[in-house]
Parts: sequence; structure tokens; C-alpha cells
Amino acid sequence: MMEAEDRKPRSDEARYDPEITSEFAIPVGLDVPRTGGEPETTSEFTVPRGLETPQPPTAEPEGSAFSTPRTYSASGAPVAFTPATGVPMVSLIKDAPWQDRMRTMLRMPVTERPAPEHVQRVEEGGPAVPRVLDLTLRIGELLLAGGEGAEDVEAAMFAVCRSYGLDRCEPNVTFTLLSISHQPSLVEDPVTASRTVRRRGTDYTRLAAVFRLVDDLTDPETHVSLEEAYRRLAEIRRNRHPYPGWALTLASGLLAGAASVLVGGDLIVFVAAALGAMLGDRLAWLCAGRGLPEFYQFTVAAMPPAAIGVAFALADVDLKASAVVTGGLFALLPGRALVAGVQDGLTGFYITASARLLEVMYFFVGIVAGVLVVLYFGVKVGGQLNPDAALGSSDRPLVQIAASMVLSLTFAVLLQQERSTVLWVTLSGGVAWSVYGAMHVVSDISPVASTAVAAGLVGLFGQLLSRYRFASALPYTTAAIGPLLPGSATYFGLLSIAQNDVDKGLVSLAKAASLAMAIAIGVNLGSEISRLFLRVGSAGKRRAAKRTRGF
Repeated sequence: MMEAEDRKPRSDEARYDPEITSEFAIPVGLDVPRTGGEPETTSEFTVPRGLETPQPPTAEPEGSAFSTPRTYSASGAPVAFTPATGVPMVSLIKDAPWQDRMRTMLRMPVTERPAPEHVQRVEEGGPAVPRVLDLTLRIGELLLAGGEGAEDVEAAMFAVCRSYGLDRCEPNVTFTLLSISHQPSLVEDPVTASRTVRRRGTDYTRLAAVFRLVDDLTDPETHVSLEEAYRRLAEIRRNRHPYPGWALTLASGLLAGAASVLVGGDLIVFVAAALGAMLGDRLAWLCAGRGLPEFYQFTVAAMPPAAIGVAFALADVDLKASAVVTGGLFALLPGRALVAGVQDGLTGFYITASARLLEVMYFFVGIVAGVLVVLYFGVKVGGQLNPDAALGSSDRPLVQIAASMVLSLTFAVLLQQERSTVLWVTLSGGVAWSVYGAMHVVSDISPVASTAVAAGLVGLFGQLLSRYRFASALPYTTAAIGPLLPGSATYFGLLSIAQNDVDKGLVSLAKAASLAMAIAIGVNLGSEISRLFLRVGSAGKRRAAKRTRGF
């Protein structure tokens, strides 16, 4: 007994000895229940023992981001997720042009777009999605390379996809790149394809043929298989231009001659301007065959008309040398690219608009460089060119109207338009110049406002004709604005700069830029007026681009 009692105090002493035990040991008299396998130390993120969390009966696999959340229940859904009156149905007039219907749906969210009513299937499963996207990109490439606006190119691409049942598509168009993405559903991966526009060519006949193909694809009464669409597209690409090269050169000369008469020239000035423009056109073709960029082609093409005008001034011939140079400039001013660039900017395609306007600026700088080089040497050798000379004569309005019609006709030939559209364009050009003359010459209204109103009428008429024929509006508007292009203001600005009168030259060039912008904005405004106020097959409300609101 004594030995056992002696051992007990020793064990207690060992228990409370600080050199043997830790300071984190459990004090004597505190009973803590022990568990078998639980460690003494736990994480601070461990759920407390008294808090029980409901666990699912079985472990679910990890789902995608589009799977239904675990906490979702029909009874706890938001109250006003669907309005009591239901989601409003979008109805589009079937007789409206496909451009209006596609523009309307492109501005809608994907969930609000109506399902395609007609699917052109060649088999039970429908055509392959990559082939449909490839056909869509090829059609968009031809339209964009032909000078069509970005909004119309997107509408055409969207129409082709919907005609083959691909309703969840998003086309995207920039200056040189086209892309389209198709996502069958929210839980499936999207299919994206793209295509780059390498070359651009002006051929409105080919543009009209592509529009007819898209119109047939969107027509519910016309069944065009995917193979048939590919065949027709290949024929469009293989077709030759409607006018040969010699006809284009002759049209370029007639255009310059008509422009010189439009600003006050006589028969000799007409012939001189025509010869200079034809020579410049042939030199530009030679540079193009050698692979030189378009900038140098415009520079070379602007030199012969200016050289002929300077030669008349050096020979002291009683002719309007300024009218010769101005007529040659009319054939080179990039009115088509300017109208397309401003139209893209006004419809919300700012990247494409910036690229088009930058292209116009390069062409204009090329023209300026070619004319300035000739005028500078002409002034140095004693050529008497008067920048204050007034061009144009108001005492022969019938001659000027006839010249404006000839200018529009030859411009249409240069744009490779169909012969059926040339007559309409010729009449539109005569009307545009008559309105401009009545406002500026008779009523003494500013040339910028007169130009804008005349260009607005051209855009209105062009849009009405294109809606009537379900075609592009470019063949009906681009050539008709030819008589309104600021050729004389451009020439006088360059001449003043060549004679070291930079301030006066910049003022004249600013006037030319204002006239050019008035033309482009007027054409676009006339087109939009036809959609807003003339209920001719309207396709409902086209939502405007809501990208900025000033903040």
C-alpha cells in the first residue's frame, strides 16, 4: 500500500511538470468527450458541430454554365419574368423587301426574333451548317467588294442563313473582314467562319445579280437548293463585265467633256477635256497592269487633264483652261466610296465608315498630288491660271441639263451598270442638276444646302426604285450624283495652293469637302425618308443602333 501511494504522487507531479507536458494540455477536472478518428486540430472554415446543413441525397456531376441552378424552383421564380399579357409577337409584312425585314430582325435580340417561316431543305436533316455559312460569306464578299454598305451586307448574310433554317446567326462586317457565327442553342458550341475581302471591283451588274439570288433564296415560293445556289453564285463570278475596256475609256472621256460643259466650257474645251481624261484612264490601266497601288493610279490619271489645261494657258489660247482641268477631275473624284462611307457611319458601322473615308482621303490625296505637280511646274514656267475665274454660266440651262444627263449616263457605264438602269439614272441626274440650279442660281441659296437637297431627291428616287425592283439602291443613286460632285472647288483650291495662296486654297478645299459631305448625307437622308414616311411595304420598326447616348 505504501508503495502504491508513493507512486501516485509521483505520477501527478509528472503530469503537472511544465518541462514534461505542453501548455496546451487539458486541465485536470475538465472532461472532454473523445471521438475515435477526429483529429484534435481542425480548420477555421469547418462547419460548427451544432449547425446541420442539408445535403443532397446523391452527388450530382458538375454541370455547365447553362445548366439550371440547384436553388431554382418553379414556385420561387421571379413574379414578372413573363408579362401577364404574354410576350408581344413580332409580325413582319411578307410583301416587304427582304432588306427591310432583315434589317428589322438584325436590330432585335436573338430571343425576340421570329422563327424562320420557310426552310429550304434538300434532305431530311437539312444542309450542313459549315456549307451554309460558306455560301453566306461568299455572297457577302461579293456585295462588300462591289461597294455595298455594311448594313445591307449584314442583312443579305442574315437572309441567306435564315433561308436555310439557321435562325440563331450573328453576321459581322468590317471593311475587309466578314464573319458569321451560328449557335444552335444555348448549351451547344457556336460555329464561326470568316472570310477576307482581298480585291475590290466596281461592277453593279454583278451586284444586281447577287441581289436577285438573295431575293430568290428568301422567297417562300421559290425553292433553291444549296447546290443550285452555289452554281448560280459561280456563274455570277464567272460572268464578264457588260462593257469592254474601250467603252470604259470612251465613257471616261465623255464624262470629262460633259463636266467641262457643265462648268461653262464650249466644244473645244469638251474635246480637250475628253482627250485628257482618256489619256489619264489609259495611263491608270497601265499602272494597274504593273501592279501599282490605286494611290499612284489616281496620281497618274490626274496629270494629263491638268497638263492640257496648263498647255492652253501657256499657248495663250482664248479658252477656259480651268474648265478642262475641272472636267478631268470629275472623272476621278471617288463619289461612290464617299457615299458608302458616310452611309456606314450614319447607320452605326463606325469602323467600316472610318476605313472607307480613309480610303477616300488617300484617293483624294493622290489626285491632289498629281494635279499639284503639273500646276506647280505650269506656274513656274509662266502659265497664267486665274484661281478667281468663275466657272459655270446660268444663261444656258438647257445645255447644262443635257450635259448633266450625259455625265450621269457615262458614269453609269463606268460603274458597269445594267442597261435597264441606265435610263433611270440619266433622268435622275438631269433632275438633280435642275433642282440644284433652281435653288442655287435662281433662288440664290447656298451651294451646300442646294447640293444636299438635290442629293436627297436622288436618294429618295433611288430608294423607291430599288424597293420597287427588290434590288440594291446603289445603281440608282451613285451615278445620278455625278453632276453634283465638287470638281471646280477642288481645282481652284489646288490652284491657289500652287500659287502660294495657301489660306485661300484651304478655304476652297474646305468648301469641296462640305459639298461632298452634303452629297453623302443627302443621299442617305433621302433613303431614310422613304423608309420613315412612305409606307411602301414597310417591315415594321427598324430599331436604331443604341451604342452611345452622349455619356
